[in-house]
Amino acid sequence: MQQSILFPALVSQAIRIPLFSYKVAAGFPSPADDYIEGRLSLDEHLIHHRDSTFFVRAKGNSMVGAGIFDNDLLIVDKSLTPASGDIVIAVVDGDLTVKRLIKRGEQVILKPENHRFKEIEFKDGQELQVWGVVTSTVKTFHKG
Repeated sequence: MQQSILFPALVSQAIRIPLFSYKVAAGFPSPADDYIEGRLSLDEHLIHHRDSTFFVRAKGNSMVGAGIFDNDLLIVDKSLTPASGDIVIAVVDGDLTVKRLIKRGEQVILKPENHRFKEIEFKDGQELQVWGVVTSTVKTFHKG
């Protein structure tokens, strides 16, 4: 299976969008606040190490419990050292996968966040290749 990896565009000027200080209620509606806190550049907010960051789209539903759904855009930083509990992009049997990295002593597991999928447990001598740590996701709700 061929995975498509996208790299951030190196633009000279970031686009800055208004950031409202008012938090939007996810329960009952509340009156809007006209105060703009500042301007937010998504590339500056989501990408901390530009030269080591790439994007990849999630495929499948093994990570729905972590809020990662099919076709979500994952922001991945390959400069970060993966720690136990991090969500990582790893190579397993020649294919890229996104899973939660679990380390228990010498034992290494790639754990899905969906009970219908099995953990991938690495035995002695097996090598785990991690391409990077997932730092954020971008979801699209409306195409237009």
